Amino acid sequence: MSSKKPVVIYGVTGYTGRLVAEYLREYRVPFIAAGRDGKRVKEVMDKVPGIENAEYEIAEVEHSTEALFKGAKVVCNMVGPFMKYGPEAVEASLAAGCHYTDTNGEQNWMMHAEETWGEKFAAKGLLLSPGIAQMYTTGEIAANICLETPGLDTLDILVLWKGFPTYASTQTIFSILTADFFHLEQNQYVQWSPFAKAEVQVPGQHAVAMALPWGGTAHPVWFKNDPRVANCKAMGGVFERSVMEGVVQITTVVEEQIKKMPKAQQEKALSDMAASLQAGMPPRENPRINTTVDSVHASGPLGRVHCVIHGTCNYKQTGLLQAYAAYHLLQAAPRRVGFASGCQAFGHRELLGVVQSFGLSGKPIVTSYT
Repeated sequence: MSSKKPVVIYGVTGYTGRLVAEYLREYRVPFIAAGRDGKRVKEVMDKVPGIENAEYEIAEVEHSTEALFKGAKVVCNMVGPFMKYGPEAVEASLAAGCHYTDTNGEQNWMMHAEETWGEKFAAKGLLLSPGIAQMYTTGEIAANICLETPGLDTLDILVLWKGFPTYASTQTIFSILTADFFHLEQNQYVQWSPFAKAEVQVPGQHAVAMALPWGGTAHPVWFKNDPRVANCKAMGGVFERSVMEGVVQITTVVEEQIKKMPKAQQEKALSDMAASLQAGMPPRENPRINTTVDSVHASGPLGRVHCVIHGTCNYKQTGLLQAYAAYHLLQAAPRRVGFASGCQAFGHRELLGVVQSFGLSGKPIVTSYT
């Protein structure tokens, strides 16, 4: 791979990968669009808005540690489910001396990545930041705004968005149904019931919505080693209730039938179920329709703070956050090396400014009861 193009988008043919390419073009960052099918990569890149003004190359690569990422500085990995396909990409990033980011929504992958590679990346001065995505990073921004008030140690996080998951997101959602997932209680991981759900109050509307633990999310992992936080629960999903009810029904099938299968059969059954629900490419997001809400209640013995961030186009937010992370890493070291979240690596106020500057987020609404 060319050292003149220091960023690699791995998995550029997916919905989010295209958006990362679009925003790297906005930042004028040269990049390599990498995938296992060079012809398919070219077909996809030719359709990215404004791509004729971008500086990029196409690379056809094998999904192996030896073949990936030589000569690059930053890898933005979009190839999931990550527990299945992520290890080769992380190992290849480490071997090539690259910072690594991805968009995963798999709590078990987050834990595995931290335990397996966190210290190794830190020893090389490299960032390992899985989970830079709207569904996690924007909520993390809101949580950190709350934690600017001292004395708060409990986070109650809600993330909701309008729209339907992409093919890759649906595959991830189904893949995590067979895994255990956790919230944080007195700085210890406590397992959620697989059937946990809640009717939640949505800021800005009268109606309630259904929320699920969504595989535990990244937040308990990121805040596990934060001395300010002892307790962290996160729930979320999409506003469309029928989708959420469908996930609840599928969870029952997973618990009663699929978990009893051998692992290979589990993966096939879940993949087939996911493909039956979302097999194609969703339309490009519409900012009038695809809205997001990130709400965090932070509390402590003597205080309460509530932060709400209303935004739009969750996949565009994800693409932008990935592109900004690469843009930053090419110019300056992250605030923290090794395993770190987007906010820990780049600063929560800085990331808020990024999504606001592109019109994807409103001003945080902060209410203090201290």
